[in-house]
Amino acid sequence: MSRDFNKWLSTFQNTNRTFSYWVDFDKVLKNANNIKVELNILNSLIGSTNIKNDFVTIIKKYPECLKCVPFLIAVRGSEVKQIEGIFEFSERIAKTSFVADTNKYVEFMENVGLFDLMENRKIKNLYDYVVGIEVGLDTNARKNRGGNLMSKIVSDYFDNNKIKYETEVYTQDLEKRFGLDLSPITNNGQAGKRFDFMIKKGNTIYGIEVNFYSGGGSKLNETARSYKEIANASKNIKNFKFIWITDGAGWNSAKRNLKETFDILDNLYNIADMKNGDLARLLK
Repeated sequence: MSRDFNKWLSTFQNTNRTFSYWVDFDKVLKNANNIKVELNILNSLIGSTNIKNDFVTIIKKYPECLKCVPFLIAVRGSEVKQIEGIFEFSERIAKTSFVADTNKYVEFMENVGLFDLMENRKIKNLYDYVVGIEVGLDTNARKNRGGNLMSKIVSDYFDNNKIKYETEVYTQDLEKRFGLDLSPITNNGQAGKRFDFMIKKGNTIYGIEVNFYSGGGSKLNETARSYKEIANASKNIKNFKFIWITDGAGWNSAKRNLKETFDILDNLYNIADMKNGDLARLLK
């Protein structure tokens, strides 16, 4: 049964965000808890009337506390690079070079503003402060989470419908395992490809690509053209079919290229199609 492209496109969703999109609190708390003891030791600097000397005393007695400093300025890793040089904040440095470079590290803490925060009680607890920083840093991961959410939606759909699947399967693996000739897709083996999902139903292998685009951009046109080529190449491959699952309001800005793929790829689905059971009927 033929489908109306514009009607199909009208069912696309504006977003695939779920509650888990915003902050990965498990990761936030894990990162903060990894240095919780050291942060509580450094808490003694809050309200200090002699913070420079107290800082030096703490690091000499508890060298492991030095590794906390990058976290306090939202930096990943132990090195902080700037015009004045490279500052390494690690337990190794605290045990070997900190005494010789005490003034260097005191100057850093002072000029970057950390002494002011603690000395003048602008923060009350370093652990809570780091949790807040980690929440902020975690927002940088939202782009990746957004992309992964569509894969999660699809994998949950397969699980709920008791459809067995594999993830991240390469064309060369499919050829070896199932005796397929995927050379039309891989340019005679010159360009291997990885499918997001693979499902085997009888003698047929389904290679599945999944994505979601909330916004527009050239990437959408490139994706549509690329998948159009795969759809055409797949037609004459014995025991193999290509499935593309996509969604997102971004496609409204690239609907011409999407329609070209829609016209030749029967197995093109969106989230609404999944909810209607169309994909499950094909794969179960």
